[in-house]
Amino acid sequence: MGCPERAELSVLIIDDAAIQEINRDYLERDRPTNVISFSQQEGETPVVPGAEVLLGDVVISADTASRDAQEAGIYMFAELVFLLLHGILHLLGYDHERGTQEDAKRMEAKEQEIYALLQTEGLI
Repeated sequence: MGCPERAELSVLIIDDAAIQEINRDYLERDRPTNVISFSQQEGETPVVPGAEVLLGDVVISADTASRDAQEAGIYMFAELVFLLLHGILHLLGYDHERGTQEDAKRMEAKEQEIYALLQTEGLI
């Protein structure tokens, strides 16, 4: 999917128990995780100039984000921003799990690029 000019997504921040339930029910992984994305786009969806696209849902575990931030020695807000960015990239078609190693590197490079830009702009 190309990058739309206008897009909408939902963001849900929940605890480990709730994200474990979602992870189990939808992804057959019975454990908590940090972030899950659910795309509303199927296949190659054309981007219509000026049209708003419903990207999907990003679900983040506040419990896991807090632990990960503490372990990394960063503010929880910075971890939440990173997880939201990670989830949005999945909604835009980036994939580090089901794709190739090159796909994973491409996603990581895009994450680092955008995260660095947010830091440079003083947003995190």
